Amino acid sequence: MTDALLDRFLGELRALAPVAVWAHGSLAGGDYQEGRSDLDLIAVLEGPIGPGTAWRVGKLHARLRADPLAPLLHCTYLSDTTTADPERRHLTWAHSQLFRRTVTPVTRRELHAFGRVLYGKAPGELLPAVPDRQLTDFVVRDQRDFWRPTVDKARLWTQDVWVDLGLVTFARATMTLRDGSLVSKREALDLLPGLGAPEEVVADIARRRYRQKGGPVADGWRERRAGLTRDYLGGAIDRLVASYS
Repeated sequence: MTDALLDRFLGELRALAPVAVWAHGSLAGGDYQEGRSDLDLIAVLEGPIGPGTAWRVGKLHARLRADPLAPLLHCTYLSDTTTADPERRHLTWAHSQLFRRTVTPVTRRELHAFGRVLYGKAPGELLPAVPDRQLTDFVVRDQRDFWRPTVDKARLWTQDVWVDLGLVTFARATMTLRDGSLVSKREALDLLPGLGAPEEVVADIARRRYRQKGGPVADGWRERRAGLTRDYLGGAIDRLVASYS
């Protein structure tokens, strides 16, 4: 199903004259699970991306929406003249809508390290290399300015997505800051107990994400899990940021 959707997407994209199309995230890093993982893509187009291109991109994704995996296909569109600036916001289709976001230093480093070329030129031909300091500054800033304030928003943490992303992103950030490595979500999950994360919460994530048996399912677990996660992440992020700021 995934390959069929990617083939159809690439076929539709030909009308926009792509220079390159790359996959990053789980699809490129070996942790992809069909029907659960996002399809994270980057498309580089010729010339400027104006309102007309945005309209055509929206129509392209609308034509794909009958595919059951289409809601998981996210693509950011760069032009061949705007690939260098990591602060620039690019046209993006994700979560069934168009908006603009950056291609972060983490994504850029992923593309250089293990990006999957679906069409055209390789990332190294179009994207400048990411300096180590730029990468570490971004990771620290993301933990400090986004995730640390988010820990204080208690209403979010009864939801699976915040528990999963919060803990996994913290483990991945820790490894990147320690030695520059980029680990998969599966590897990050395995690392979390050694980083002091509550083991029953880690087991819960593994049970849901990887369909492993066991794990707590009692009444009130979501609320208890939220408290365990927030109690751990608040201090863990503070210590990480203090060590690398």
